[in-house]
Amino acid sequence: MSEMTEGEARRAGNPGLVYLRSHLREYGMLMALIAIVIFFSVLVKAQVGIDFLVAQNITNLFLQNSYVIIMALGMLLVIVAGHIDLSVGSVAAFTGAVAAVLTINYGLPVWVVVPTCLVVGGLIGAAQGYWIAYWRIPSFIVTLAGMLVFRGLTLWLLDGRNVGPFPKAFQSLSTGFITDVFGVGRPNVTAILIAVLAASALIYLGWRTRTRNISYGINEEPTIVFVIRNAVIAAALIFVGWKLATFRGIPNVAVSMAVLTVIYAFFTESTVTGRRIYAIGGNLKAARLSGINADRLTFLCFVNMGVLAALAGMIVTARLNSATPKAGVGFELDVIAAVFIGGASMSGGVGKIVGAVVGAFIMGVMNNGMSILGIGIDYQQVIKGLVLLAAVVFDVYNKQKA
Repeated sequence: MSEMTEGEARRAGNPGLVYLRSHLREYGMLMALIAIVIFFSVLVKAQVGIDFLVAQNITNLFLQNSYVIIMALGMLLVIVAGHIDLSVGSVAAFTGAVAAVLTINYGLPVWVVVPTCLVVGGLIGAAQGYWIAYWRIPSFIVTLAGMLVFRGLTLWLLDGRNVGPFPKAFQSLSTGFITDVFGVGRPNVTAILIAVLAASALIYLGWRTRTRNISYGINEEPTIVFVIRNAVIAAALIFVGWKLATFRGIPNVAVSMAVLTVIYAFFTESTVTGRRIYAIGGNLKAARLSGINADRLTFLCFVNMGVLAALAGMIVTARLNSATPKAGVGFELDVIAAVFIGGASMSGGVGKIVGAVVGAFIMGVMNNGMSILGIGIDYQQVIKGLVLLAAVVFDVYNKQKA
């Protein structure tokens, strides 16, 4: 491709702005998250008189949205593969009920209960994935049936009652915090150190990837965009780390979310299997002709979704300190909305792990901010629905424009 002339470059405008306009799917939601946080920070301070970004509220954001983020990681793979899973809320409730029965009724220790429930979730995902992958039954029908079946099994297993409380060891899955190994107390030096190391690692890995891409001649991101993006994310990490350090430190669930996000981001972007999942979602027929075992990958996507739903179910149950038949109601809607808001395509083959996490945080910040402002649940549902619709319209517009 020939180089642009000086006049063409001038007409194209600022290279950074041109790049951002052509990558709105990747950067738009991140900018939206920042704008929403600023919006609620100003509005909450003006109307309620409290700091929206106070340490306790940031901690609540992690605790309240951990299940959405964890399940969004699995849902992204399912949607990228061209499917949907409507059963995740019921599966989370059922595995939480199983955890309650094993822990309270049978007195099993946490180190036995947790892997057992993860296996149960994997088996549920395998059962649904089998019909979808090998019998070619639409995922919408199979998982809709699963939503009803496991909601009913949850009611049966709990006998319609709440089961609790749990021992401290199980509660720590959700309500535990990383202790300060330096023994300072407040601020929690360990939390600050982890935040600084995470920000430094992010900058280093980004710089190394950029350097490698430049050496291969495939880099497109302007330097100014690279610098601003990494500076904003690193500053946000350090800010959150400092805020958490002044309260109780980093929650255990935040560490679990961060580790899972890194693992899944690496899997989707740097492994052959991960790229093949995108291939079957982008063009199933072409993927089959190229030798990709689409049925097996679809099956594994649902197994993975079942395991993550089980993990989320145990975290929610630990946070409530009780297994309840009504747990998980509407979870699937929040998770699916988070994935679509984060940039995933309805037709499959498009979406990123980081985008799903950003989408989950957008939903979480909106829920939290509207609750603090005293906005009724009726209006909250309307607003979230309009945000989801806007995200899908944005996706369709970008496709038509391309």
